[in-house]
Amino acid sequence: MPSPTTVELLWGTTQRPKRGPKPALTLDGIVAEAIALVDAEGLAALSMQRLAERLGFTKMSLYRYVPGKEQLTALMLDAAIGEPPNTAVAQQNWRVGLRSWVEAIFARYRAHPWAIELTLGVRPVGPNEMGWTEAALTALAGTGLSGSEKLDAIVLLNGHARNLAQQVASMSGDGQARFTEQFAEMMAAAADRYPAVRAAFAEEAGAPAGKGGSNDALRFGVDRILDGLAVLVDQRN
Repeated sequence: MPSPTTVELLWGTTQRPKRGPKPALTLDGIVAEAIALVDAEGLAALSMQRLAERLGFTKMSLYRYVPGKEQLTALMLDAAIGEPPNTAVAQQNWRVGLRSWVEAIFARYRAHPWAIELTLGVRPVGPNEMGWTEAALTALAGTGLSGSEKLDAIVLLNGHARNLAQQVASMSGDGQARFTEQFAEMMAAAADRYPAVRAAFAEEAGAPAGKGGSNDALRFGVDRILDGLAVLVDQRN
């Protein structure tokens, strides 16, 4: 029997044997353990051998369920991003629907930063990932935008969430403290060359609680994107 393709594994169209002993492993269990490994140690730590050791099986045992790392990471991505929020309830207010969509995908990227890397390039898309596109398009139903405009809006919003999630991930741990220390050193060395930079960061540092930071950056960017889309929606209507 030929090995299942990535599409077959993602969409559950493979034929599983109906006879023989009960499998010692499950595909869902393998994927869940792989996600736990990568969440803890990063995508570079993932290998079929390392995963097999964590599961207490041989590498060859894993190949009975998933042909290789390419198929495994595709399954991991779709499982990690999970199901999208229900935007159908917000069809009367497309801004509310899109905002909940962006906040939800941002939270998934924050929980699994490695997933962003796996979304790059030409590749099969799984049912969960397709569901996120469906949910965003559902929120935009009735806006009067064309199909290509709706898809471009999704790319724009998703790009904002992805870029911010990557930035936040890079500042995790002691990254923020290290940046603050290095920035103070740079400003001390060039006190008069960048007055606008110094003033902006000083104002941000003195902002009230809840202003600034990743959450406010997400809100600010989403607001500006939605404002721009609102102009286009008004033109269409």
